[in-house]
Amino acid sequence: MRLCAWYLYGEKHRGYALNPVANFHLQNGSVMWRINWMADTSPRGIAASCGMMVNYRYFLEDTATNSAAYLGTKQIKASEQVLSLVSQFQQNSKL
Repeated sequence: MRLCAWYLYGEKHRGYALNPVANFHLQNGSVMWRINWMADTSPRGIAASCGMMVNYRYFLEDTATNSAAYLGTKQIKASEQVLSLVSQFQQNSKL
């Protein structure tokens, strides 16, 4: 889960999220809300993402601000759950 959080939040292409689905939702002003363990246990889900899924949450009053921040300064808005997993990854990683 920590590695998944880092991939979605920390890995970048030209400053934006490397994952195309994350990039889509973040451009539209969502918050990277929750990472779910074994949420998609279908053969395709296991092969594509080890069964993990992420929820993106849209707070309608914040979507324009979040979108502008992401597109302008490449800042990703994320929940405490996601940020905690990212922090744990950074503390334990040798990257």
